[in-house]
Amino acid sequence: MSTTDHPEAPGTRAASPESGTVRAVVGLLVLFELTSGFLQGGIAPLLPEIGRALDIPDADLTWVISAQLLAAAVSVPVLGRLGDLHGHRRVLRWALASVAVGSLLVALAPNLPVLLAGRVLTGPLAALLPLEIALVRDRLPLGPARSAIARLVGALALGTLLGGVLTGAVHALTDDVRLTLLVPALLAAACVPVSFLAIPESRRLARGRLDLPGAVLLGATMLLLLSGVSAAKDHGPGPAALAQLGLAVLLGAVWTRVELRTPEALVDVRALADRRVAPFFLCAFAFGVVYFGGQAPDATFLAADPATTGYGFGLSALSISLVALPAAATAVITSSLTARIAGRVGYVPALAVSFALVAASFLTTAAFHTALWQLVAAKVLAGLGLGTALGAMPTVIAEAGDPSRTGVTTALYNNVKTLGGAVAGGVIAGILTASAPHTTTPSESAYVTVWLLCAALSAAAAALTLAARRAGDGTPGARP
Repeated sequence: MSTTDHPEAPGTRAASPESGTVRAVVGLLVLFELTSGFLQGGIAPLLPEIGRALDIPDADLTWVISAQLLAAAVSVPVLGRLGDLHGHRRVLRWALASVAVGSLLVALAPNLPVLLAGRVLTGPLAALLPLEIALVRDRLPLGPARSAIARLVGALALGTLLGGVLTGAVHALTDDVRLTLLVPALLAAACVPVSFLAIPESRRLARGRLDLPGAVLLGATMLLLLSGVSAAKDHGPGPAALAQLGLAVLLGAVWTRVELRTPEALVDVRALADRRVAPFFLCAFAFGVVYFGGQAPDATFLAADPATTGYGFGLSALSISLVALPAAATAVITSSLTARIAGRVGYVPALAVSFALVAASFLTTAAFHTALWQLVAAKVLAGLGLGTALGAMPTVIAEAGDPSRTGVTTALYNNVKTLGGAVAGGVIAGILTASAPHTTTPSESAYVTVWLLCAALSAAAAALTLAARRAGDGTPGARP
C-alpha cells in the first residue's frame, strides 16, 4: 500500500481497473447507510416504550439520545484519523462491529446504565458516512465519487425516514419493545460480515499518528460535562455539579491548549476560531440543539396519557412515527432542493430563512399543542427549515473558511452539531425534571419551556447568520 501524504489533484485521476469493482460495491456501502439511518430514526418513537419496559422516568430518556451523541462527538474525529492512517475499510469494520454490539446491548439491556453503555457503543454510527466518503473519494474519479456520495447521503436520509415507521410497525405487531429493538440490532450485526465481502481498502494512507492526548482529553471533557449536567438535574446546581462542570471547563481549556500546540491535532481548533467561520459554527451548535435535542421530548409528550398528565395523546410507537413522518419527508425533500433554493437567493439568506422557519415552528408548538393536527402542521414547518439548513449549512461553512482547509472545516461542523445535540439532552432533561421534583412525569409547562428555548436558539441563529454575512466579504452568500 502506498503511504504518500500528497494525493493527486481532484479530477485529475484516471479511472483505475479497480474502479468498476468499487462501483459494484457502492451498493454495500449504501446498505450500511440505510442501516445507520434505520438505527438513528427508529429509536425516538420507541423511547416511551423503553421507559415503560425499564421503568425509566420520561426526563431521563433524553440521556438515551445524548449518550450516543456524546460518543459520536469523540469517535468521529478519532475514527476519521485512524482511517487516514490505517485504512478506511479497516476502521469502517471496527465501527460497524461496535455499532452491532451496542445495538444488541440496547435491545437486551435490563436497566438504564446498560442501555446507556449500549448507546455509547453505537456512537461510531456518525463516523460511518465520513469513512465511506473518504473511501470512495480515494478509489473513484471525481465524477463517480460525487455520484456515489450522493447515493450514500440519500440512503442515510431514506433509512432515517423508514426507521421510525418500520420500528413502530414492528412494535405494533409484536407489542414487545425488546423484539422490536432486535430488528435493527440484527441488521447492524449483518453488516459486519458484509463489510468483509468485496469492499477494497484505501490506496493512499497518511503518515503520522493519532493525537492520543487530544482524544483522551476530549473524551474526559465530554464525560465531565455529561456528569455535571446529570448531577445538576438530580440534585440541583449544588457544589458537586458546579465542581464537575468547572472541571469540564478547565479540562476543555487544557485540551484546547494541547490541540493548538500539537502538529497533527485531532481537532483543528484554529479553524473553529476563524472569525469568518466562527459565527456559523455557533449556528451549527444551535442547530444540533434543536435538531437532536427535541427528539426525546416530542416522543414523550405525544405518548403521555392525558387522563393522568393533563397533556399528550397516549400514542403508541407507530402512531408517534406516523405523526413525525410528514415533517421527516418534508425535510428530505427540501434538503434535496437546497441547491435550487440557494441558487435563487444565495446560501446565507436561505440558511437564515430556514432558521426563522424553525423558530416559527417551535413558537407555534408552544402556543398550540392540544390537537394532533396542530403539532403535525408545526413540525412540517420545522421540516421545511431543517431540511434546508441540513443542505445549506455545510456549504456556507465551507465557503466561509479557508479553501485549503475545507475538509477539516466541514468535519468540525459535524462535530459541533453533534455536540450541540449532546449538550441539549442534558439541559432538556434538567428542565423536565425540575418542573416536577416529586414525580417522574414532567409538567406541561416544562415542555413549553423546551419549545420556547428551541425557538429562541433558532431565532438567534437566524440573526447571527445575517450579521455574519453583513460583517463578511459576501463570499458565503454568493450564488453557486
